[in-house]
Amino acid sequence: MTARPEVTAFFDPATFTVTYVVHDPATRRAAVIDPVLDFTPRNARTSTRSADAVLDHVARRGLTVDWLLETHAHADHLSAGHYLKGKTGASVVIGAAITQVQARFAPLFGADDLVPDGSQFDRLVGEGDVLPLGELEIRVMHTPGHTPGCVSYVIGDAVFVGDTLFMPDYGTARCDFPGGSAPALYASIRRILALPGETRMFVGHDYLPEGRSEYRWEASVAEQRAHNIHVHEGVSEADFVAMRQARDAALDAPLLILPSLQVNIRAGAMPPPDANGQVYLRLPVNAI
Repeated sequence: MTARPEVTAFFDPATFTVTYVVHDPATRRAAVIDPVLDFTPRNARTSTRSADAVLDHVARRGLTVDWLLETHAHADHLSAGHYLKGKTGASVVIGAAITQVQARFAPLFGADDLVPDGSQFDRLVGEGDVLPLGELEIRVMHTPGHTPGCVSYVIGDAVFVGDTLFMPDYGTARCDFPGGSAPALYASIRRILALPGETRMFVGHDYLPEGRSEYRWEASVAEQRAHNIHVHEGVSEADFVAMRQARDAALDAPLLILPSLQVNIRAGAMPPPDANGQVYLRLPVNAI
């Protein structure tokens, strides 16, 4: 019988992001997946409200957080990985291809201090790597397409796919960011959908498609195979790529892409302060 971790979701309505606390019921060892640092763009103020809700839950349940797992360098929210590391001592983990994302975006933000080697994170992981979680294991799948560095985490009977797939009635991730690839995304999704049909799939966002009024973030692999509007069984790679590329061409950039990326390639840390002691996030004009 496949082990069943306990999963608690925290939904951020400002960015439509879902953060997960996943723990082993036997040992109460836990991982936090895709934590959110709140950011208000109109006045460039940060808040730890969302992350503190996670910490409150951890304390109430008597959990020990071992891992802070990022599915990729997010372009739609700032990561609270750095903040939660300071509070819990947990290690911040991301896919090893984060180095490609860092190499692309550090020059855009003039981040001369940032060496694009992934050293800002505590652990870089790749296909087949395994991390312990009490009596459970966290198995890593490299699932590029949305970004080159995307990974999914399989923990017992659950898989956490980040932005690779959304709920069946919403579809799949965009592939138009630097290093994105619709053919790669199709291949990644097919590998995820090869997991046992009863596997619980937890997605990174929900955007309320027309006809649905309640946010959702969990579906089974079998449900995704049968009903995902973009990539259900029978959809060919050629048809998927054509659909994805046409759809992506009509999308605006995410609202928080510029502040998010320059923080998230630093594992959730802010850039170093200028000589005046002030921290700045840069807005490169006409650059994306």
